[in-house]
Amino acid sequence: MTIRALISAVSQQEDLNFLLTNRIPRAAATRFMGWFSRIENPYVRDLSIACWRLFSDLDLSEARKTEFKSLHDCFTRELRPGLRPPDPDPRVVASPSDAIVGAFGSIRDGELYQIKGAPYSLLDLVGDAALVEQHRQGRFVTLRLTSSMYHRFHAPYDCRIKRVTFIHGDVWNVNPIALKRVERLFCKNERAVLQTQLSSGEALTLVPVAAILVASIRLHFLDVVLNAQTRGATAFPCDVEVRKGCELGWFEHGSTIIVLAPDHLEFCDGVTEGSRIRAGQPLLRKPVPNQ
Repeated sequence: MTIRALISAVSQQEDLNFLLTNRIPRAAATRFMGWFSRIENPYVRDLSIACWRLFSDLDLSEARKTEFKSLHDCFTRELRPGLRPPDPDPRVVASPSDAIVGAFGSIRDGELYQIKGAPYSLLDLVGDAALVEQHRQGRFVTLRLTSSMYHRFHAPYDCRIKRVTFIHGDVWNVNPIALKRVERLFCKNERAVLQTQLSSGEALTLVPVAAILVASIRLHFLDVVLNAQTRGATAFPCDVEVRKGCELGWFEHGSTIIVLAPDHLEFCDGVTEGSRIRAGQPLLRKPVPNQ
């Protein structure tokens, strides 16, 4: 058995996986990784990336650069121009990121779920009763970024960003094993709530959720990094117009984005639990008007 096959076999053991990725000092491990990943030493960088390749399906063939200053530089890499064009159909809401599709469906009176049979409250997630009312009977989809994926996220549609709220919290792993074992996990972790408004006036909300080793969210349009060290204001009113496909920011490693959308949108073909999707590909679609 190869080392990679052995690692894969171990990772499939749910008890051991949960123990190794959650029953450790999560905040301390995350702070350490934040420091370690920024070390600009070629030996540290090369060894770190080699280990990363061993534990994942990391593919850097699409990266804009071929050399990286540090592990962090590799985590937050840009892609070569033109590799993630947003779907041009004006009826389509595009995926904001490369991801694996998790739970998705209709929000039922302000309740959604992280996996089947594990509901959580929209109010607990976003912390804003007025925003809950806008999405109470809407649609949701959970997009999980793995550690090896492209970690930048983009505007899913032409919209105006009206407000960002940062919510302090824990840094549980967000893999499927943890989602089965930790109730209301997304409501416990650090997250940002990006409230956007479509030209129709309807709300389209993105909730990037941090996780262990990933508790920093960079937002370009505010020129801010949000994490456990964030002090002072945690609500940022703004009025920023962005076009579909515009880069909004990045995760420091990989995590989850929950998309909250109007109820009249339909999920596009191919959006199924466990399917892979890339930034810019169709996620939701406005229905064709009746002739």
